Amino acid sequence: MVELNNGLLAELLSNVEKVMVGKRAEVELALVALLCEGHLLIEDVPGVGKTVLAKSLARSIGCSFKRIQFTPDLLPSDVTGVSIFNQKTAEFEFRPGPVLAQIVLADEINRATPKTQAALLEAMEERQVTVDGTTHMMPRPFMVLATQNPIEYEGTFPLPEAQLDRFFMKIRLGYPAREDELEILSRQERAHPVDQISQVAGEEQLKAAQAQVREVGMAPALRGYIVDIVAATRTHPDVYLGASPRGSLSLFRASQARAMLSGRDYVTPDDVKALAEQVLAHRLIISPSARIKNVDASLIIREVLDSQPVPGSRISVSIKR
Repeated sequence: MVELNNGLLAELLSNVEKVMVGKRAEVELALVALLCEGHLLIEDVPGVGKTVLAKSLARSIGCSFKRIQFTPDLLPSDVTGVSIFNQKTAEFEFRPGPVLAQIVLADEINRATPKTQAALLEAMEERQVTVDGTTHMMPRPFMVLATQNPIEYEGTFPLPEAQLDRFFMKIRLGYPAREDELEILSRQERAHPVDQISQVAGEEQLKAAQAQVREVGMAPALRGYIVDIVAATRTHPDVYLGASPRGSLSLFRASQARAMLSGRDYVTPDDVKALAEQVLAHRLIISPSARIKNVDASLIIREVLDSQPVPGSRISVSIKR
């Protein structure tokens, strides 16, 4: 079943790469989140292509796209929508907000107040919004790509742990290499490539691929490996609060999607190790004493990976002896 969609996924990847030059690994991570029906948090400086990535994904699969610019004066109703009284029909009508789209870009999400940030929680986790006591279901597929600036802290409201935990993955795009930046200048000399990007897959094809991710096999030893990694984050001396079971499930599902992108119907330890930092690091709360020493969550994940025995490694060692 994986092979049926492998060509489609490769076409999706190459289509987005027409715009995201030199960012194949980051585009693959975005596709992993999309295949797992997860939400993506992109933390990086302005101008490196965060908005372009969201637009390219939406256009490649023919999904509706909305952008929400988060500001301190943004209200929850500006995100979810509002009920307006229609004098002709003498009834209230629901006017959907921008979050009721398939691909939603929440730009500079940490600039909004906690009350407005919380408006996204129900939509991200329960795939629904409740306005004036009426529940409205989100469209499928549904994905939130949120961005935040790691440098500019003035006038921002850090995301609470409950909301960070609802992001499937956190990535950084980074500056392009010199050759890639020259290529970007050439491609945008007359027009922006995102305006010419074509649709290569439909909603039903994407839904089928999302369902097939769950069919990718994983050995019991690898499941235990994931659980051991997450459990180790909870006992690490520099961690105040480790990853939750939602983190275990996210790493489990992301490993399946990465295997599928690679054309395999089974997960390997490399799939788990390659995604552990992006899936788990943002879910950790570093202890105050460790923060003083500038201990980074990504470094902790790497230490955990080094400390956990990889399934099958003992067998290979015994064979060499």
